[in-house]
Amino acid sequence: MNELELDKVYRRGEQGPGVRRIQEWLSLGGFAVAVDGDFGAATEAALKRFQAKAGLAVTGVADAATFDRMVAPMRTALASIPAQGRSFGSLVVAYATQHLRQQPREIGGENRGPWVRLYLDGHEGAQWAWCAGFATFCVQQAARTLGVSPPVARTSSCDTLASFARERSRFLSTLTAPPDRTLIHPGSLFLRRRTATDWEHAGIVTEVDEETFQTIEGNTNDEGGSEGYEVCARTRGFKNMDFVLL
Repeated sequence: MNELELDKVYRRGEQGPGVRRIQEWLSLGGFAVAVDGDFGAATEAALKRFQAKAGLAVTGVADAATFDRMVAPMRTALASIPAQGRSFGSLVVAYATQHLRQQPREIGGENRGPWVRLYLDGHEGAQWAWCAGFATFCVQQAARTLGVSPPVARTSSCDTLASFARERSRFLSTLTAPPDRTLIHPGSLFLRRRTATDWEHAGIVTEVDEETFQTIEGNTNDEGGSEGYEVCARTRGFKNMDFVLL
């Protein structure tokens, strides 16, 4: 599914996944309706309010022009950033920051919505935690800009990300000793460790200080949980953290 394109014109009385996508973007844009796939009176009214605010013809019909305006935040997040001499890591941070500014978040249920599908190559649902998907998506964007192979594979699994990094000597553990902070640069990935062989959350390092580091991370929230609902910028300590060096 191309999240930036509408497959047909939708109007009141229709049902299905296409209607659900319209309801998702209405809700993400501040015109909240039930995300149930049923184009009823509430969806039509919310769509008219959206069209009026956007300066579009107020028809209550979801056409290509209306949907294009709805998905403008995602189009902005996906825009290419000129390399301009940036390092790989700084490009990863630049892309993560570009996403953060568009306030990606779940909508319509746990681990659901267009942003989740974007970061997970079309997947969504309760079993699809998306923190690693977000981090590796930004890595992939940076690699595409520089015309190089991504240093880590696209994955939604923190454990797979750790395994991949170990195989390629990119893994830095804090399990037995404090990390050498000089090795952790902006654009590196962090992995929050649950056990010696299990990781529960991942994100992108944007800055490293003596006792803490700054991040941009997906599928988290204000409390820093590993099963949140949005992309956030956070400050974290080094306890129980391992790193993927890029």
